[in-house]
Amino acid sequence: MNRRNFMTLTATASSGAMMLPNFLKAAAHKYASMGEQSLVFLQLDGGNDGLNTYVPFEDPLYQEYRPTIKLSADDVINKNKGMGFHPALKGLAAIQQAGDLTVLQNVGYPEPVKSHFRSQEIWQTGSKSSEYLRNGWLGRYLDVQCDDIIPTAGMNVDRIDNLALKGSEPNSITVRDVNRFKTNLQTEMDLSGHPSLDFVRTIAAGTQDGSKEIQKALKKAGQEYGYPKSALAVQLKWIAQLIKGELNSKVYYTSLGGFDTHNNQLGTHARKLTEVNDAVFSFYKDLKSAGLMDRITLVIFSEFGRRVKDNGSGTDHGTAAPVFIVGGNNRGRVLGKNPNLANLSDGDLIHDIDFRSVYASLLKNKLDFDPSLIGINNSAYAGIF
Repeated sequence: MNRRNFMTLTATASSGAMMLPNFLKAAAHKYASMGEQSLVFLQLDGGNDGLNTYVPFEDPLYQEYRPTIKLSADDVINKNKGMGFHPALKGLAAIQQAGDLTVLQNVGYPEPVKSHFRSQEIWQTGSKSSEYLRNGWLGRYLDVQCDDIIPTAGMNVDRIDNLALKGSEPNSITVRDVNRFKTNLQTEMDLSGHPSLDFVRTIAAGTQDGSKEIQKALKKAGQEYGYPKSALAVQLKWIAQLIKGELNSKVYYTSLGGFDTHNNQLGTHARKLTEVNDAVFSFYKDLKSAGLMDRITLVIFSEFGRRVKDNGSGTDHGTAAPVFIVGGNNRGRVLGKNPNLANLSDGDLIHDIDFRSVYASLLKNKLDFDPSLIGINNSAYAGIF
């Protein structure tokens, strides 16, 4: 079994209790607190239609280019300088009214790629379009920050691993159901002096410690806050429980699919945005009531937006789209120019904000970390915090 496969075995618990071989044992490994500030990422898989999420309803070209899926001035809410939220996003609009949500408009990257897999990879590694990196940007950050292996420094609450958290060391765990994530290591053992075997044993020890810390945090969090019953709401509820239970992870990650709206977009998109809105608003109220929202920064993004013109009942793969920042003492602004529908590149929006400058701002302003240490050389985008 190679190193990568074993890391997948020990770091991922996709269902039920994970059982490890009896010869593995938790070696002495103390969990280290990573500080107060944490980042939470919600990835909208499939390419969310930004133009129908934060809507340029006053632009006549928007109405012209989208005859079948356009939203009118009467539809949108929280109108501000020609822009407004999709009517399903009443919770996000309320968070903005409270001064706790910043909208970053036209976020993307040069030479955009319209492949789901490749564009997600670019966002998750922080690479250029022509650059291929093996480790994720958050995994590289954790490699620098963690003196020893800290398996819960990054938490991915999802069904599959996320490249963003992949580093040279296994400082993150993917857990589908945190209530059932347990390990069973039964036999005492000492390190052998054999590098490969000791690596296996060290990973096993870290996984055991990770399981213990997760269960301890859940117990400490106490009574659960009420959330909707959607899959996303459950995932965000678990993240909130771990935060309230002082797990002290620096990074939490989760995702929601279903945003590839090539057809029947109006109904599908409204349902997906409703799920996002209700889950995020519950998460916000939960941590706000616990007095923790200033310590938590939630970032909502997608790998790309959609084409400006509709295709008759939906939209095809596009480029730039908005990113939403919730909490973390953000300044509650709308940053970046409104989408310029009169100046397109082959029918697509031209990005105004490079996503890596957003990453640089998060690292610098929230985690007190120099982005250049992990190869992100963009200047931090000003005005978010």
